[in-house]
Amino acid sequence: MPRRPQGPSPPEPADNAAPGTPPGLTERLSELIAAAFPGVLAVGPEPEEVLRDLGALCRERGWNLAIWTADGGEDGPADPLAAVKALPQSGDGETPSLLAMVHVHRYFNSPELLAAVRSALAAGKTRRTHLILVQPTGELPPELSRDFAVLDCPLPSRAELEAVAKGVATEEGELPDPLAPVLDAAAGLTRGEAENAFALSLVRHGRLDPGPLWELKAKQLAAGGPLTLHRGGPGFDALGGMAALKAFCRTALTNGSPRAEAKGVLLLGPGGVGKSTFAKALGAEVGRPTLTLDVGALMAGLVGATEENTRRALATIEAMAPVICFVDEVERALAGTSGGAHDSGVSSRLLGTLLSWLADRPAGVFVVCTANDASKLPPELTRSGRFDATFFLDLPGSDQRAGVWETYRERYGIAAGDAASADAGWTGAEIESCCRLSALLGVSLAEAATHVVPVSVSGAESLDRLRRWASGRCLDAEAGGAFRPGGDRGPDAPRRRTSRPAKQNFALN
Repeated sequence: MPRRPQGPSPPEPADNAAPGTPPGLTERLSELIAAAFPGVLAVGPEPEEVLRDLGALCRERGWNLAIWTADGGEDGPADPLAAVKALPQSGDGETPSLLAMVHVHRYFNSPELLAAVRSALAAGKTRRTHLILVQPTGELPPELSRDFAVLDCPLPSRAELEAVAKGVATEEGELPDPLAPVLDAAAGLTRGEAENAFALSLVRHGRLDPGPLWELKAKQLAAGGPLTLHRGGPGFDALGGMAALKAFCRTALTNGSPRAEAKGVLLLGPGGVGKSTFAKALGAEVGRPTLTLDVGALMAGLVGATEENTRRALATIEAMAPVICFVDEVERALAGTSGGAHDSGVSSRLLGTLLSWLADRPAGVFVVCTANDASKLPPELTRSGRFDATFFLDLPGSDQRAGVWETYRERYGIAAGDAASADAGWTGAEIESCCRLSALLGVSLAEAATHVVPVSVSGAESLDRLRRWASGRCLDAEAGGAFRPGGDRGPDAPRRRTSRPAKQNFALN
C-alpha cells in the first residue's frame, strides 16, 4: 500500500458558500463516501487541486488516505496492480480508507488490473474502502463504466481566482481596485494557468492587468480546440440595418430583469447578409467576449472523445459567463445527427447533449446560432425553449448597400466616383469581394463586378424556398413582427430600406 503523503496541510475547504450554490467537490465527495460508494471518478484538468481538497477532507473527517502516482513519488516507480490489491486490506469496516490514483487510466489495458479493480470495488462495500480515480477525462473501460460515480471538477470560480490573485500579487499597488476586470479575464482558466497569467502580468505591468490574461486565454483556446475567442471590435454602429434584431438583443441583455435570463437567438438567412458579423458586434455592444464554438471540431475518432470534447467546451463557456456563444451554420455542424450505425450513435448523442444544454444552460450564456438552410435544421432545435426568438435576415436594401460600398471603397482605396453598374440583390460579402477584386486586379468596380455572381442569382431557388419557410415562422430582423415575403421580394423592397446616420460604418459579412 502506498505511504500516506507527508508535508504541509493544504488549506481547508471554504464553508461559506452562498446559499443556493451547487455543492463543491469536497461536499459531493463526502456524500458519496458516507453512502459507501466504493468507486469515484473525479474528472478535472488539475489533479493537484483534487488531491489538495481530498487531503483536507480526510484530515477533517479522520479518514485514511493514500495516493498513487505513476512515478511513485519519493519511493520510485509504483505498481498500480499492487496498490489496488492492497486497498481492501487497509479497511476495517468502520473508518473509510481512500486510495486516490492519478492518471491510472493509462494502465487500463491490463486485464489483471481491471480484475483487481473489480475485486477491490466489491470488497469496498463491506470494508469501507474507496478507490478514487483522478484523471482529465471521463473515459473508463466498458468493464468499469457503471461501477464509478462521476464527479466533474469545475474550473475555478471567480472567488477562487480572487484567492489565487491575492496570493500572487502580494506587494502594495499590484492588486487593482476594482479587481472584477482581472477576474473576468481569468474566468475559464485553471488555477495553474491563472497563476502563470497573473505572474506574467506582474512582469509586464508591475500590477495585475487583464491584457495578458485575455492574450493567454485566446492562445490556449485557439490551440486546436473547438473554441475561438473574439473581443472588442466595432459594435452595432458598424453594422447597418437589422433594427429589430439589434433592439431585441440589446434590450434582452441589458434590461437587468431579476426574473428572466436571456437565452439567445437563431438567425436564418442567405450567406453574406451579416449574421456572423452580428454575433461579434453584439459582444462588443454589450461588453461581453464572444466565443465561437466549432461543433464539427468536437467530433473525434476515439471512443468517448467526442463526449469529452463537448463536456470541456461547454464547461469553459459556462466558466467564462457572461459571454456570447456563437455557433455558425449550425445546420451543417449538426449534419448527420439523426443517428446511424456509421458512427455508433455519436452524432445523435452530441445533438442530444447540445439540445439539453441549450434548454438548461446557466445564466450569463447568450447563444447566437446562424443557419443558411432551414430544411437541414433538426426540428428539435427550433422548438420553444432553446432560443428567445428566431429572426430572418433578408438581402440588404439599396440604402444599406450604399453604406457598404462606402465602407469598402475606403478600405481598399477606391475612388468615390467609381461604381458598379448594378448591385441589386448583392450581399455585403459580395460587395466586399467586388472592391477587393478591383484593388487586386487594378480595374474599375464595373469590370470587377463581372467576376461576381451574387447569391440572389446563383441560389435564387434556395433563397425563395428559405423565404417561404421563414414566412410566419421567423421574426423580421429589420422591421420586427412576423416575417412575410409579401408581393415584392426584390432586394430593394421598401422594408429593407433604412435611413443611414452620417458617417456610419456599414460592414456586412
